[in-house]
Amino acid sequence: MGGWTEIEVAGHPCDLFEPEAPSEHGYTVIYLHGVNLNRLVDNAEFTRLFDAHGLRVLAPTTQRSWWTDKICVEFDEQLTAERHVRENVLGEIAARFDAQPPRIALLGTSMGGQGALRLAIKYPDTFPIAAGISPAIDYQTRLAEGDEALGQMYPDPESARQDTATLHIHPLYWPRHMWFSCDPEDYRWHESSERFRMKLSALGVPHTCDLETSGGGHGFEYYNRMAETAIGFIANALDRERLRVV
Repeated sequence: MGGWTEIEVAGHPCDLFEPEAPSEHGYTVIYLHGVNLNRLVDNAEFTRLFDAHGLRVLAPTTQRSWWTDKICVEFDEQLTAERHVRENVLGEIAARFDAQPPRIALLGTSMGGQGALRLAIKYPDTFPIAAGISPAIDYQTRLAEGDEALGQMYPDPESARQDTATLHIHPLYWPRHMWFSCDPEDYRWHESSERFRMKLSALGVPHTCDLETSGGGHGFEYYNRMAETAIGFIANALDRERLRVV
């Protein structure tokens, strides 16, 4: 099996996974972490699946940035997490592996799950493939509860709500491959995933979701349960993008 190493991208830490037999097509995943900053380096299930599909993975660390285009001083006083992914992480993938969109997919859990969906919705040509496990979509609720990091990024909960993935959906411009899941027992975030699904359906935006499978609530017990489906979706979508006739 391949292995993880830690590198720096634009002066910020980033975990890098290289499978034993990388995809000949240069397929690469950008993994966006959750608010607790848990890494995948010791996660056997995700690592096994990345290796089985020949997927290289870059997992940048951006603190409690919520992967927005707002300055999070915990991460960087001049660079937003969104810009870091779009400019620096993509640049690292291009320089290191000669890989370009659409052979790059986004995957995230919790805070990173909404980040993956939100980035793909905002920039579907750059990120046509995104998968979010337990996406914390309506993060304005945390700001309303006094979240310090979000309080530095947004003046009020409504400003945060206007910047969520749901409010960025465009009826005519969307990522071609979008998957997300949320445990019905995830009482904090399931409702926002359901609202997200309803808006996508109302606008006719293609997507695949699982809001019924249960097992673990919110955390890595559930993430690991859904990892095979999520990573399988990504691998299949990468193949479909490569074969797509433009």
